[in-house]
Amino acid sequence: MKITAPNLPNMPWQDRPAGNSEVMWRYDANPVIKRDHLPNYSNSIFNSAVVPYKDGYAGVFRVDNRTVRMRIHAGFSKDALNWDIDPNPIEFVDSPDEDAKFVYGYDPRVVEIDGKFYVTWCNGYHGPTIGVAWTEDFKTFHQLENAFLPFNRNGVLFPRKINGKFAMFSRPSDNGHTPFGDIFYSESPDMVHWGVHRHALGTVKIEKGWQSTKIGAGPIPIETSEGWLLIYHGVQTSCNGYVYSFGAALFDLEKPWKCIGRAAPYLIAPWKDYEMIGDVPNVCFPCASLVDGETGRIAVYYGAADTATCLAFSRVQDIVQFIKDNPETY
Repeated sequence: MKITAPNLPNMPWQDRPAGNSEVMWRYDANPVIKRDHLPNYSNSIFNSAVVPYKDGYAGVFRVDNRTVRMRIHAGFSKDALNWDIDPNPIEFVDSPDEDAKFVYGYDPRVVEIDGKFYVTWCNGYHGPTIGVAWTEDFKTFHQLENAFLPFNRNGVLFPRKINGKFAMFSRPSDNGHTPFGDIFYSESPDMVHWGVHRHALGTVKIEKGWQSTKIGAGPIPIETSEGWLLIYHGVQTSCNGYVYSFGAALFDLEKPWKCIGRAAPYLIAPWKDYEMIGDVPNVCFPCASLVDGETGRIAVYYGAADTATCLAFSRVQDIVQFIKDNPETY
C-alpha cells in the first residue's frame, strides 16, 4: 500500500508491547504534555495539533488558562515529545474585518499545503465556527475569513488540493454542547469562499454505540492508495454523560465525501485513569498525527479528559486492514 507522507525516521515511536494485540496502543509515558506545562498559567493543554517543521516539529496547542479562557499557542520540539510552548497566545498580525476577527480558540488542526502551514480552529462568531489562518514560521500568523456560518466545529483541511480546490471536513453543530453531528465535506478555490457541501459520514444509531450521538473529523486525512484514511472521534451518550472515543474510516480519493469503509469497533476509548478523570471525564479526542511514509508508522496525539495531551501508536497499513476486517454494516 502506498502512503503519501514524508519520511519521519525521528518521529515518536514505541513498539507494540509484548502480549498486546490491539491495533493501536498507548505511549507508556502518557501524558506527553501535562495540564501545568506552562507553570502558573495553564489550567489544561489538550486537543492540539503538531506537524513536521524544518529539522523538528512545530504545533498549535489549545491552552485553557487559569481564567479558563480558551486560547491557542505555538510551540516547537526537536522530538515531538518535549515541547517548548510559547506562554503567550498567538496574536495575528492581520485579520479580517473587525466583525470576524479572533474571539476564542480551541481544538486546532495544522496542515502544510503548497509551502504554507494552515491552521483551523473553533473560533467565536455569534457562536462557534471555523477560524482559518496561515503561517510560514509559527511566529507570524495571518488570519483569514471564518470558513463557515455558525454553528460549526472540527474543521479539518485535506493535505492537498483536490481537483484544484482546497478541501475541508467539518461538523455543523449548535451553540451548546451539541447532542448531534455528522461530518460534511466542503471545498474552496481560495480558502475564503466555501461551497459544494456534501454529507460525508453520519452517526451509527445501533444500540447507542460509541459513535451514536455525534462524530467529528480528527487529524488531517492521510492519503493512501486505498483511499483517504480519516481518524475521527465518536460520542456515545451514556447514563453518566458523554463518552468520547475514536475510530477510523476510508474515503474515495477523488470524491472524498464518499465513504468506502468504516470500522465498527473503536481504536481507542477511555480506559486509563488520565482519560477518565479530568476537567471533562471519559474523553479521548484526536487532533493530530505524525506518519512515516516509508514504514507506515503513525503517532496520534489526542486530548485526554480535556486536561492533558497523550499519544497512541499504530501503523497505517494495520488501521486500513482493521477497517476491512471489521466493517460497519448498518
